Amino acid sequence: MTGADPAAARDPARAFAALDLVVRRRLEGLLHGDHAGVRLGPGTDPEEVVRYRPGEDDVRRIDWNVTARSLEPHVWRPVAEHELETWLLLDETPSMAFGTATVEKSTLAASAGAAVALLTDGPGNRLGVARLRPDGLRWEAPRSSRAGAHRVARSAADVPREGAGGPSLAEAIGALERRARRPGVRVVVSDLVEPDGTHARPFPWEPALRRLAARHDVVVVEVVDPRELDLPDLGLLTLTDPESGRAREVWVSADLRERYAALAASHRAAVADAVRSCRAGHVRLRTDGDWVRDLARFVLGRRRGHRPVPRRRTR
Repeated sequence: MTGADPAAARDPARAFAALDLVVRRRLEGLLHGDHAGVRLGPGTDPEEVVRYRPGEDDVRRIDWNVTARSLEPHVWRPVAEHELETWLLLDETPSMAFGTATVEKSTLAASAGAAVALLTDGPGNRLGVARLRPDGLRWEAPRSSRAGAHRVARSAADVPREGAGGPSLAEAIGALERRARRPGVRVVVSDLVEPDGTHARPFPWEPALRRLAARHDVVVVEVVDPRELDLPDLGLLTLTDPESGRAREVWVSADLRERYAALAASHRAAVADAVRSCRAGHVRLRTDGDWVRDLARFVLGRRRGHRPVPRRRTR
């Protein structure tokens, strides 16, 4: 799935059905088991084996292998299962209403956000959405992950194409950290482009992202378009800033194209380094690429690199 079906884009229900089918075929199951319980209690997965205490432990959980080896009755205690709460911060500023390939950045961002919601779907799991827009942050209360995915997928066409002001990405991440305190998954979907053109570290959003990652499992989904990485060889161009409305004519020479490409590559490398230093996951999706493949590769990489912290066993 490298692009959007134009007919599906005009029909939100059809678009969501197509996305759901893609997730089920290519991504379903990749996140299963990533979020284990953090406390002992009622559950199904064994966590530790302890001596049997009459009147306190369930005899149905006797571990007969350990009991036979130790000649004393032992039981296993399960890890408690709990619902996963995911919050999605979706950048819907005018810079996202841009695209020169198969889809606009806003459409790709909504599809990726909906895919993450479908991947975290499970009994009791919920998804909340925060939308960063020129008129402020819009909060949507958590609901079932599947319902949240449907809501996010339908919002791609609602991104404003002009407008300035509103909170910054740093302020939005900080607001999310203060609002949703329960540990869970936090996904930030943005192009990570600063309105003032900041292209080197430190970025304004780094402190807020670092605080968010200290409490939650954070994933940053960076959405880019190929024309943001290099300029076309078209001679005289009129470039317009969608957030400020300022326009400027630029003659695209070979030297300018070379310097622009080097600066864009440096910016993307700095962004990746900043996200990594905040201890957050980072995946970059392009409007001209197979974003489902890239997302699947990222999720598989996180699963293979996941190493649970061993808990102290009681005796």
